[in-house]
Amino acid sequence: MKQWFKPDPSWSIPLAAADVRVGGRYRILMRDTQGQEFDLTGTYREVVPNRRLVMTWGWKNQPGHESLVTVILRPADKGKGTELELCHERFIDMENEATHQQGWNGALDQLGGILLERPSLTLSRSYPVAPEKV
Repeated sequence: MKQWFKPDPSWSIPLAAADVRVGGRYRILMRDTQGQEFDLTGTYREVVPNRRLVMTWGWKNQPGHESLVTVILRPADKGKGTELELCHERFIDMENEATHQQGWNGALDQLGGILLERPSLTLSRSYPVAPEKV
């Protein structure tokens, strides 16, 4: 997660911890190039290995509000590779939607770069990753 879970390659991840089980928590501390920190925490609500991950998403600077992230993994067409579907919903306001979309696209681009370095893996993406409005 320290290698890819950030909106831009220039950002750093000083802390990434995850207890990936139902009820387990995660925390990711991101730092931009100006040194501003973005502290993210959440709880795993669903964990189905190799299929589905549902987790809450909350920023330290927005206490009391959590959005919801669902990641679904399924075999890609013709059984070659894996398709990732991501839905981020329940934003505190719609201004956050565009920022999160940009952040997810950046993070997924970086994850894609890491996966492409592995010759046994194939990556196929389509954009934009459009969060569902609630």
